[in-house]
Amino acid sequence: MASFISHTELVAEEIIPTIDFGILSNGTPDQRSDMVQALAKACEDWGFFMVVNHGIPDQLRDEMLEAFKTLFDLSDDEKRPYVGGHVLDPIRIGTGFNSKIDIGKCWRHYAKIFVHPEFHSVPKPLNFRNISQEYSKCTRAIGLELLKAIWEGLGIDESRVKAALKLDSAFQILVANLYPPYPNSGTTFGFLPHSDHGLVTLLYQNGVDGLQIKHKDRWMYVKPAPNSILVNTGDHLEILSNGKYKSVLHRAVLNSEVARMSVVTAIGPALDAIVEPIPDLVNGDSPAVFRGMKYRDYLEQQQSNSLVEKGALNLVRL
Repeated sequence: MASFISHTELVAEEIIPTIDFGILSNGTPDQRSDMVQALAKACEDWGFFMVVNHGIPDQLRDEMLEAFKTLFDLSDDEKRPYVGGHVLDPIRIGTGFNSKIDIGKCWRHYAKIFVHPEFHSVPKPLNFRNISQEYSKCTRAIGLELLKAIWEGLGIDESRVKAALKLDSAFQILVANLYPPYPNSGTTFGFLPHSDHGLVTLLYQNGVDGLQIKHKDRWMYVKPAPNSILVNTGDHLEILSNGKYKSVLHRAVLNSEVARMSVVTAIGPALDAIVEPIPDLVNGDSPAVFRGMKYRDYLEQQQSNSLVEKGALNLVRL
């Protein structure tokens, strides 16, 4: 069964915050300070922003999309070793959210590959390993630089949070989502409303819109600027910041004529890191609202059960 969108929902359009990565990484101290504050405001008010001047070559992004398209086009026999596995298997291919329990709820094909701290790859297409390794290296560098600025905006010591989250062994997963055309696209989800595990998620798409985020209790369309990447905050940034920054609810709707495809990079703590509110952000006026939990356990619980918006956070909410 498909999942239906209520026609009574108001879908708004607003200007999404834009972060200039070139200024964050190479700007003057004053320029960087202003951009760090803009990033802090985007995380607090939106949990979502566009990144421009990120430095990922256009050719590499296009090659990554094409490599995943070729992967999806492989025969069922070639993909079978990666279908229906455990949520912590390093390579998985499936449909919906969780192929074992959510059959038919999302009109989506996916491929998920762990790329850090240990790099994994499929054997076909033959160029997939080299392309995905280079793409993952680029997006990890961007994600970690964004996190460095996020810690700065929160006023917390980078070295302390880096050690607490064991970011030298940061977990990184590379995901491709393929949303085939659907005749009744106005009534069907490609991906149900949800938030992401981890710290930040970076997304690049094939030029077909379909991402929506919930902002100020209203759903709004996301129309990325040319050559930008989209970034949203994850559940573990909400936990770490003791609720100051919220992970954003988002969903994917469908197109009746053309397929939409996105390549997503999620960056989180090390799998064995226990994530809890950073002590600097907990005090008498702002008591802890989350308990600590190992990232691996959280990820496994969220990915093994049906998708219920931000319900996974109830695992750690006090």
